[in-house]
Amino acid sequence: MSPLVELHSRKAARILDSARELVRDHGAGKVTVSEISRAAGVGKGTVYLYWSSKEDLIRGLFARDRLTFLEEVIGHIGADPATVRPRRLAPLLVRASSTLPLARRLQSDDAELRRLLGQEPGDRELYDRTRPAAMCEAVLPILRRHDLIRHDRPLPAQAYALHAVLTGFLTTVSEPATAPSGVDDPDEVLADTVAVLLEPTTVPGRAAVAAAAEQTLAVFRELRDAVLGLIQGSQSSDR
Repeated sequence: MSPLVELHSRKAARILDSARELVRDHGAGKVTVSEISRAAGVGKGTVYLYWSSKEDLIRGLFARDRLTFLEEVIGHIGADPATVRPRRLAPLLVRASSTLPLARRLQSDDAELRRLLGQEPGDRELYDRTRPAAMCEAVLPILRRHDLIRHDRPLPAQAYALHAVLTGFLTTVSEPATAPSGVDDPDEVLADTVAVLLEPTTVPGRAAVAAAAEQTLAVFRELRDAVLGLIQGSQSSDR
C-alpha cells in the first residue's frame, strides 16, 4: 500500500469511527456532516471525498457493521462446525448483532435510521436478509436436511417460532447487564430455549454437522460478498 492510499484509508476509518459514535449517541437524524468532520478532525470536503452525502455515509457505516457481524459468525462456524447446531448458532447471532452500535440503534427504533436504510430497494432487501432472525430462517432448511432440527413440525412454523424467540432476546435480555434478576447467562437461556424448540432428541453425527456447517457457511459468505458490494457502491471515492 502506498503512503497516499494508507493516508486516505486512515482518514476514512477516522470518519467512520466518528460517525458511528455520533449516530450511536444521538441518532441518525440529529447528526450532520459538519459534526462528523469536526469529530474526525477533517474538513467537510474530505468527508465528501469518500461519500457523496450523509445518507451514503450512514448506509456504508451500517454495511460495515453488518460485515463485522458476518465475519464473526463465519469465523466461529469455520473454526468449529458444531457451532451450526441451533443451540449454539442462535446465541452467536444474537450476541454478535447486539454488540454493534447501529444494530442497537435499530433495536431502539431509530426512525430516521430505518428510513435511510430503506431508501434503496436493494439495500433494504440486503439489510432484511442480514437480520439474525432472517439468517436463521435461511439456514433452517439446511439444518433440517441434515437432521439438526426436528421434522415433526412444518418448517414455516419452526421459522416463525425461532423468529419470535430471537426478536425477543434481541430486544430484552441480549446482554447480562439487561437481563432480569436471577438470569446470569442469557446465552444459556436462549440456547436451552432453541434446543427444546427445534433440536431432535438424538445428537447429530459428525458428518451431518460438518455438511450442514459447510452449506451454512456458503449462505453467510454469499451475504458477506453482497455486503462488500454495497460498501463499495456507497463510497464516491475510497483511494
